[in-house]
Amino acid sequence: MPVSTAEAGALIDSLAGSDDRLWPTGEWPPMEFDRPLGVGAVGGHGPVRYTVQHYVPGEWVRFGFTGPRGFDGFHEFTVHPGPDGTIALRHTLAIQPTGPARLTWPFAFRWLHDACLEDSLDKAERDLTGTVARPTRWSWYVKLLHAISERVFRN
Repeated sequence: MPVSTAEAGALIDSLAGSDDRLWPTGEWPPMEFDRPLGVGAVGGHGPVRYTVQHYVPGEWVRFGFTGPRGFDGFHEFTVHPGPDGTIALRHTLAIQPTGPARLTWPFAFRWLHDACLEDSLDKAERDLTGTVARPTRWSWYVKLLHAISERVFRN
């Protein structure tokens, strides 16, 4: 995106705050922590739980999974300056599913994760540029999984 690293980094810094500019609340459970974003903060979104393992304001935040059972790994947001004055806002997920997650990850959570992340990146692009060049659309399968998860996890 054609913005400064500081502008993009501010999105990361707003995560789980009262004016969260990155997490796609509304369609997805909010990202919430037991304290402001920082190393050691505990929380998550919906049934997905994690702890903030690393945080460099304006640059990088890494969340280590603590639930559901079998989600062994982390996810993170990072800002990367490009040689042409643009930036890349990147999300990385590194997960080794074990136990029950060997089934729940590929058949449900992966699809929901990807849709939520795409919505998050659309929100970031809209916030930083005023528009979204190629808005994401949910597949019929994501719509079905989302409807089921709404009934299970929001009630």
